[in-house]
Amino acid sequence: MISWRSSTSSRWGSDALLLWGLRGMAVISTAIVLLIALFIARESFPLLSTVSPLRLFTDRSWNPLEGAYNLAPMFAGTVLVSVGAVLISAPLGIASAVFCHFYAPPLVARGYRVIIELLAGIPSVVYGLWGLMVVVPLIGRIRPLGASVLAGILVLALMILPTMVVVADAALARVPREYLQGAAALGLSRWTTVREVALPAARRGLVTGALLQTGRAVGETMAVLMVCGNVVQVPARLTDPVRTLTANIALEMAYAMGNHRAALFTSGLMLFLMIFVIVACAELVGRERADA
Repeated sequence: MISWRSSTSSRWGSDALLLWGLRGMAVISTAIVLLIALFIARESFPLLSTVSPLRLFTDRSWNPLEGAYNLAPMFAGTVLVSVGAVLISAPLGIASAVFCHFYAPPLVARGYRVIIELLAGIPSVVYGLWGLMVVVPLIGRIRPLGASVLAGILVLALMILPTMVVVADAALARVPREYLQGAAALGLSRWTTVREVALPAARRGLVTGALLQTGRAVGETMAVLMVCGNVVQVPARLTDPVRTLTANIALEMAYAMGNHRAALFTSGLMLFLMIFVIVACAELVGRERADA
């Protein structure tokens, strides 16, 4: 009896210690995020205190040496490349997950998942090199020079595809087995079961995956820097070169000073806010799913 009490007391002590440890790590993680946000805001303040936010989108151009800080071309480039990549990779990722769950033999599905995990582990600079040596010359045959919005979309779509496959795979795995068994009892075909039962049941998980994909695409730097051409302009065609916000920071931060440096931090602040909105949307979708 004494031994049992001792064991119970020890277990509760360990649980309390683990709980407080996890709370401490959560507090530290939250503090790090807030400190990063405060740091970016503080470094942006020298520009934001003298230039109105509206001017950052209506200024005559991006020319920091002449005091012009128009971020609209980089913002447009970031949105175009990210949304285009998600529009390509999301259907491919969902189709891949459906194939693994409902059509592929177990051995093939396992091998396919291994390949997807390998894709997720490849550094972004390798994707950039592949895009620079393969994708850009192919597009260049249609319209020189080849480095363009389209090249960025294609390379980025391949980069974020593993994220969508993994999230869609997890969402389909959480579809209640009773739903699938009920569909089989009704004599529904495999494709009808996928279309009318599995995908609707996993809808919110799939939307969350697409939002997380978008966040990953918005923050990508090296690959888009290597294949997008880095011309500051609002593109009129998919084959026009463009510069993204992340590429703008990477290219100019090394020699930026004064308001120029603050403008680059303002670009970072803009990216931070975009990611915040995307994560908030993903959290909202996840909460609706939990309440359903």
